[in-house]
Amino acid sequence: MTDTVLLERRGAAAIVTLNRPDKLNALDESLMRDLDRVTGEVAQDDAIRAVLLRGAGRAFMAGGDVAYFHAHLDTLGARFEALGRGFHAAITRLRTMPKPVLACVQGAVAGGGLSVMLACDLAIASRDAPFSLAYANIGTSPDGGSSFTLPRIVGLRKALELAFLGERLDAGAALSLGLVNWVVDAGELDARAHALLARLASGPTFAYARTKALLNETWERPMAAQLDAELAAFGRCIPTGDFAEGTGAFVQKRPPAFTGR
Repeated sequence: MTDTVLLERRGAAAIVTLNRPDKLNALDESLMRDLDRVTGEVAQDDAIRAVLLRGAGRAFMAGGDVAYFHAHLDTLGARFEALGRGFHAAITRLRTMPKPVLACVQGAVAGGGLSVMLACDLAIASRDAPFSLAYANIGTSPDGGSSFTLPRIVGLRKALELAFLGERLDAGAALSLGLVNWVVDAGELDARAHALLARLASGPTFAYARTKALLNETWERPMAAQLDAELAAFGRCIPTGDFAEGTGAFVQKRPPAFTGR
């Protein structure tokens, strides 16, 4: 059986590829299971300093495999919680693993695909990519953490609009709402994404991890507690080789050569 999620290592970077191109990488049981497995492997590998998540073929992920769900209506309800927990474990890892995760988006980004993209730290998209939350269109509510991430990015009113109406956004609208960080021509997408990945993989990985945790946890703390957390995180960065290298490079007026330690 072909793996529905592929993992490729390139030096300090990992490329994770959703691999059901004939189904536009739509989520079924196998993809949920493989995404859980691969994100676990990536999160635990300290040699990996940055991650690129992409889709094979002409789409990033066109949501859930609706035809598969419909064909298994008689058994899906009993199995879905267990399946969903694996999918949600993968979403949690993307959001919390102590290394940057960049989504590289081409083609359809719908439903669970939008949820996966929103769980990543950064996203670069092709100019012709369409985006839709889409869950209401099949009579269900969101999963994959989008009910958490989306209102924090676009605000509650806009999140409700996107969730209720399920309408498509073009890449320009996704950029203006902050759903993606960059929009580029389709022919430039891979080169720009890999340049960003290389930059992240050569950056101060320990500091990135502390920064990611601080920003993710800011919604859960009052200001005073966040200030304490910042002091603690900064203090943990001071003994690292990257802090010594970064400050030394600044003083010597040269580019830093971070090792991630």
